[in-house]
Amino acid sequence: MRLLLAEDEIELSNALCAIFKHNNYSVDAVYNGKDALDFGLSGNYDGMILDVMMPSIDGITVLKKLRSEGISTPVLILTAKSELEEKVEGLDAGADDYLSKPFHMSELLARIRAMTRRKTDFAPGVLTFGNISLDRAAYNLVCGENTLRLGNKEFQMMEMLLSSPGRLISTEQFMEKIWGFDSEAEINVVWVYISYLRKKLSQIGSNVQIKASRGVGYTLTEC
Repeated sequence: MRLLLAEDEIELSNALCAIFKHNNYSVDAVYNGKDALDFGLSGNYDGMILDVMMPSIDGITVLKKLRSEGISTPVLILTAKSELEEKVEGLDAGADDYLSKPFHMSELLARIRAMTRRKTDFAPGVLTFGNISLDRAAYNLVCGENTLRLGNKEFQMMEMLLSSPGRLISTEQFMEKIWGFDSEAEINVVWVYISYLRKKLSQIGSNVQIKASRGVGYTLTEC
């Protein structure tokens, strides 16, 4: 699951990113409202955390612009103030939740889980294709009686493939969704993880394969 964190306090941002990653989230961090808007407009996120007071554009304005552009990604607003008016303004602008600073990390994580869960309430908990299924809650790839638990990035790649079987997904789409725009990872890391997934599909006896279109991307097909 990928998050966008917009927080101009560098030390706080670094600490939050470390905790998010420890809890199996992928995260892109930005430090001003302009970057938050640019990244948010990509639609590549499962959730966003926006600080209200940011350079260039404040968080409430960023949120309003995102909603006006049709971006429905769940958003949690962080505010240094606890005034009712500011909370109401954030919720009226389209926020799904808010949290006042200072806060406990456990509460922030719980609120993120809750708001992203609401987004997926109507999405199937298990994705199936051919003779395999992917349990989104347990990160398990299943074929008959064989089960393998996938790592975080393996799971995200398989989830993308299984969400649209037969649709071509480009290497760039994998990079943007899973590793993020500012990742230092080389683009060939996608091929490395595709190789891992192919081995695991073979290991569990699947009739599903990941087909490569050279220089274009990957498609999930049945053998």
